[in-house]
Amino acid sequence: MARVKRGNVARKRRKKILKLAKGFRGSHSTLFRTANQQVMKALRNSYRDRKKRKRDFRRLWITRINAAVRQHGMSYSKFMGNLKKADIQLNRKMLAQIAVLDPDGFSKIAELASQSK
Repeated sequence: MARVKRGNVARKRRKKILKLAKGFRGSHSTLFRTANQQVMKALRNSYRDRKKRKRDFRRLWITRINAAVRQHGMSYSKFMGNLKKADIQLNRKMLAQIAVLDPDGFSKIAELASQSK
């Protein structure tokens, strides 16, 4: 059987992993085997958390809207239902921003929503 010379393939592979592990603490950024394990774990976590971030922000927006709407004597679900009936097409992100940054504007939106029963 012919001899296989790997040349710089192994070195390139290791350098690629160590480059990804840059900034990890201790031997996690210098030793190949531990760096490889940590890079795999980091990539797995980042993939999972890219999905999770969207859920987390939606929860935050809903919480903020709910808190703002309660001050106007309504529940979140009633408010969102009334917005649909009033044909006010603002997404949760924008509603949460308005609730935090412009309470007067939000009270006008809440008024419009409460009128469209």
